[in-house]
This record gives sequence, C-alpha cells and structure tokens, in this order.
Amino acid sequence: MKTNEVDTCEVTELHADKLQYVQEHMPDEDSLYDLAELFKVFGDSTRIRILFVLFEAEVCVCDLAETLGMTQSAISHQLRILKQNRLVKSRREGKQAFYSLADDHVRTIIGQGMEHLGC
Repeated sequence: MKTNEVDTCEVTELHADKLQYVQEHMPDEDSLYDLAELFKVFGDSTRIRILFVLFEAEVCVCDLAETLGMTQSAISHQLRILKQNRLVKSRREGKQAFYSLADDHVRTIIGQGMEHLGC
C-alpha cells in the first residue's frame, strides 16, 4: 500500500463502549467551531511570523514592521486578528503600542507545533 492511501475496515463492527465514551466526552458543536476558527488563525504565515517574533520578546509595532519587512498598516491588520482571538495582548507606552503573547498557552501551541514538525 502507498503511504498516502487510507486504510479502511474490511468489515463493519461497531465498538459500543468506545463510541459511548467518545460521545460523552465530545465538546459541543459551538466549542468545536470556535476551536476550528482558532486554528484558522494559525493558517497564515504572516501571523505565524508575528507570533514567532513575540515568542522571543515584547516589541512595538514599528519593530515588528522592520523585522518582518512589512508596513505598520499590514502588521496592524494582522495584530487585530491575533488580538481578537486572544493570542496577543498590547500595552501603550506613550505614543507606542507594544505587543506580546497573550499567555503561556500561545507559547505552548507554537512550541508543540515546532516539536511536531521536528524543528
């Protein structure tokens, strides 16, 4: 069999105990939808690049734009999406806005993704 083929059952046999366990522990549809939407945010390489910068340090929008070779407007657009999804937080210092990862969960998600890829 080729490695990209999917193995299927040759007979239909349900395992009621496993199905019951899964049904009892399955999150509701709204929670699953929200989770899928969260993972969509990680599907954009620009947002991943921003998160990697913030993985290392709290930085202002100017620094992000310079580091990633983008305009502040483009960075701000992506930061808005990341902030709406509670992945980053901001604070003002005078006329500058500094961004950092929202919490250790974000650091864990990124770290585990890199570990999964063997990076």
